[in-house]
Amino acid sequence: MTAVLTAPAAPGLDAAAVKRPFALARHSLALAWRNLVKTMRNPEQLLDVTLQPIIFTAMFGFLLGGALAGDTAAYLQTLVPALMVMLTLFASIQSGTNFSTDLKSGLFDRFRSMPIGRSAPLIGAVLGDAIRYVVTIVVLLGFSYLLGFRIETDPARALAACLLAIGLGFALSWVFLLLGAVMKEPGSVQGIAFIVTFPLTFGTNMLTPTASMPGWLQAWMDVNPSVYAMDAARGLMVGGPVATPVAVTLAWIAGIIAVFAPLAVAAYRRRT
Repeated sequence: MTAVLTAPAAPGLDAAAVKRPFALARHSLALAWRNLVKTMRNPEQLLDVTLQPIIFTAMFGFLLGGALAGDTAAYLQTLVPALMVMLTLFASIQSGTNFSTDLKSGLFDRFRSMPIGRSAPLIGAVLGDAIRYVVTIVVLLGFSYLLGFRIETDPARALAACLLAIGLGFALSWVFLLLGAVMKEPGSVQGIAFIVTFPLTFGTNMLTPTASMPGWLQAWMDVNPSVYAMDAARGLMVGGPVATPVAVTLAWIAGIIAVFAPLAVAAYRRRT
């Protein structure tokens, strides 16, 4: 019975999905909804994105605010937009970890027997984790507001900054899905993902100005997409130039997805 369900169905999955208009989108959204329901039924999975904004904001704001800006509230005006980008990138790590866990559980063997596109489970995985980005941003802005942070532009630009941070997190999640597809243990995926994320988030001007850093680190920041995303978020939320940072960030988002999404799908095909 198992052979009848799985083996013959697998080669024709993509063809069956393509024959129906918007089939891939429907399947991906259905699987995204599954992931969202799974997360909401296990709220402890949101514990990290709930506590991290509070811990990082309080720690950086109170430890460095007085020394670097003379006032915690003034320091938050430059810290919070950059911190929003950092936290969304950290939140994207869970996409790869959850994906690796589901692969080990045999869940994707069931997906192979269903008439859905082969990439639908991966797209559903990254879309379903959008709740993590939303929660971390809401908690960050709410707690920062209590400490004195204020948006100095307008709600539309602030929303654009949030969407830009989410977009970069969404793009990076494809890198972690690739790790989840090629590595056998979820713990290994999480460990490598943190190694990837730390230079992207802390090798930036999030905490201190670029001019205060050594030349080799400034050279890294010139090619670090997180730096452009942080500059764009600052400009959109508290004022400043936004055209170049936004354009470069969008180019990075498109480039990362264009490279790593096909690689992740290919690795998933080989794995399953």
